[in-house]
Amino acid sequence: MKEVLRTTDPLTITRACDLLQAEGIPAFQFDQHMSVLEGSIGVLPRRLMVVDRDHFMAAAILRDHGLG
Repeated sequence: MKEVLRTTDPLTITRACDLLQAEGIPAFQFDQHMSVLEGSIGVLPRRLMVVDRDHFMAAAILRDHGLG
């Protein structure tokens, strides 16, 4: 798995997931439950991961939409 996006904004992660899903690329959020440990202040970034073979296309899609 490779990281295509890292952000503290949950709306950006949701938008990126929707864009990739529309193109048939499965994406997985890592660290989304870390807010329990940090106290829900949103300091720790969330990571959006894709499988290695989809990384190039996923990065291009996000870049085309100004998210990467």
